[in-house]
Amino acid sequence: MRYKILLFIVISFANYELSIGALRGPLESNKKQNPDEDTKSYLTSYNEEDDESSALKIVQPPDLSKEKERKKETVDLLLLDQAKVLQKMVEELDFIKTSIIDESPTDHSEEELPPMPESLLHPKELTLEEKEAKEIFDQASQMLNKTRPDKNKAYTLLQEASKKGSQEAKALIAWAKLFGNPLKQDIASAHEMFESLAEIGNPDGHTGLGFLYSIGLSVNVSQARALVHFTFGAIGGNIWSQMIMGYKYWSGITVSPSCEKSLDFYRQVADKVSQGVTFGGGAAIQRIRLLDELENGYSSGILDNDLIEYYQLLAEKGDIQAQVGLGQLHYQGGRGVDLDYQKALHYFTQAANAGNAVAMAYLGKIYLDGSDEINADNFTAFKYFKKASDLNNPVGLSGLGLMYLYGRGVERDYLKAHKYFLAAADQGWVDGQLQLGNMYLNGLGMRKDYKLANKYFSLASQSGHVLAYYNLGQMHAQGTGMLRSCPTAVELFKNVAERGRWGELLMQAHTDYRDGHYNEAFVQYALLAELGYEVAQSNAAFLLDRGEVPMLSGEEALVRGLLYWGRASTQGYSAAQVKLGDYHYYGFGTPVDYEAAATHYRLASEQQHNAQAMFNLGYMHEQGLGMSRDMHLAKRLYDLAAETSSDAKVPVSLALIKLNFLFGMEMLQQSRIYQIMDLSELFSSYWDLYLLTILSMILSTIIYLRWQHIRV
Repeated sequence: MRYKILLFIVISFANYELSIGALRGPLESNKKQNPDEDTKSYLTSYNEEDDESSALKIVQPPDLSKEKERKKETVDLLLLDQAKVLQKMVEELDFIKTSIIDESPTDHSEEELPPMPESLLHPKELTLEEKEAKEIFDQASQMLNKTRPDKNKAYTLLQEASKKGSQEAKALIAWAKLFGNPLKQDIASAHEMFESLAEIGNPDGHTGLGFLYSIGLSVNVSQARALVHFTFGAIGGNIWSQMIMGYKYWSGITVSPSCEKSLDFYRQVADKVSQGVTFGGGAAIQRIRLLDELENGYSSGILDNDLIEYYQLLAEKGDIQAQVGLGQLHYQGGRGVDLDYQKALHYFTQAANAGNAVAMAYLGKIYLDGSDEINADNFTAFKYFKKASDLNNPVGLSGLGLMYLYGRGVERDYLKAHKYFLAAADQGWVDGQLQLGNMYLNGLGMRKDYKLANKYFSLASQSGHVLAYYNLGQMHAQGTGMLRSCPTAVELFKNVAERGRWGELLMQAHTDYRDGHYNEAFVQYALLAELGYEVAQSNAAFLLDRGEVPMLSGEEALVRGLLYWGRASTQGYSAAQVKLGDYHYYGFGTPVDYEAAATHYRLASEQQHNAQAMFNLGYMHEQGLGMSRDMHLAKRLYDLAAETSSDAKVPVSLALIKLNFLFGMEMLQQSRIYQIMDLSELFSSYWDLYLLTILSMILSTIIYLRWQHIRV
């Protein structure tokens, strides 16, 4: 190896000498050879012309015939120098060759390799207790990976494995104690466990400590320490740390923004998420914003138990639509319904026996994927897909295409797969679009066509398919069939990363919040906020804003709420932008700043057309807070708020009544009657009381007239 290094140094030195000679040029060579007076005078003239203060001198032009001779002489000298350098390099190479021959062993058939580390040749054998801990941990992991896991029993096993020395079990116990689910919340104990894990280099320990330092739970807030721990966790392969680092580099949080670094981290997470996606797509993850739920009532898509029982009654009576609906709910999960393939199979079988094509197709998907409750069966899957496809159902057509594409129970046939996928895609089915994109991207049974691949992946992404986002991200990251775009690739990979199984914490946190476990809900939302979930950021801010986090209260809660509202607003949540304006307007967690409040309101109104922001801007123009007082612009903003949202019509009407009254008062102040009667002192002090009295009299009159009308 050292001979290769020496050879590289010699060649580099030779190239350097040649480059110096080539760059030197005729002028520098002539300097060394005592140039004549013509050249000296020419150089003197050039240098003096550079100085604007010097007088202009007339210089005799050089003799071109002599110049040609000088150039020829210079070229000869240059070639001579280069020849000497080459000769020297050849001599050194001969010396190196001789040295290698003399010092090399007789057998040159293969290069000597360094000895393999002892730990790899003779790996450390596990003790009896460590083997037992590993077996218990594996048993608990199998229980947790089931469709309907028994978490209490699994975590009992994990605690036993942790006591016997299992680091993986200890990490899961620490997270469970931090979240308060399914174990009782004990942040101090979780901190101790994370610290002990981090001391031995465990990536989960580093991730946990980084999270505690980032939000200041049981320790003082230290973003520097948090960054160090997250970095070690990401290097160790922890998915959450990789997501956090990707989001930090994407948003520029405690680090300098870097699209390429963010892309590297998010791509690693997206690769792992994409590998876990099944044919069925996995369980649905529902994202509920607590602020929207408060404003719109408890109607965030979660079904009440009474409604579910009503559908179950209809299904048992033979209602096919109810059977299909309940089957899909249990097949995909979400909306307050647990994932349950057995119940899905039950309802789909009832509907399929009645001739429903959708139920037949979903039965095919259940048997194609298989699960811990239902064994995969290619023959049964093909049978149901065929029945559904005969009825021109797109799910059945796509299912047949999958079986021919991967050779599941049938001979692999790309042409048939393409035919079925195309028929399904023509009906707008997302799986058909996705698989067509895969076939065109990889050239399966046809020529590669990146434009068509991009077209079908884009169509599938509009329906929210995670693999469509992933494939589009890869194409944008590599510039496959399009111009490379790092920002687009990061956004797509971020979307994929947020579809991982840890997204289930969103629903668990919402359940804890509904049950009144506010500390537990906040910790889970805070972790997901660090991962970059906008919904979690706004929900954590919502809890802090309402003072519903017992462990954090007062000014500290408002300061942290301001931070989370800010992060949610940068991801496009308009209500968070309005909240930022409110915090600056009222001085929550920050000094009162009307100009900053107006800036946030303006962003929300112009970019996201938020009616509340328009109304607030109108009020600030009316009062002249943070901007010039302008009644006409205030009225325009009030009108825009009413046009944008029907809910704003009532408050806008009241605001316009007040605005018209103030406008009339200004007109009255400018009149001669006002000046003669000297009403300025009277109205300036008690104008609001007079306005309230007049409005009360008008309201009383309306009520009296309506009561008289009812009596008649």
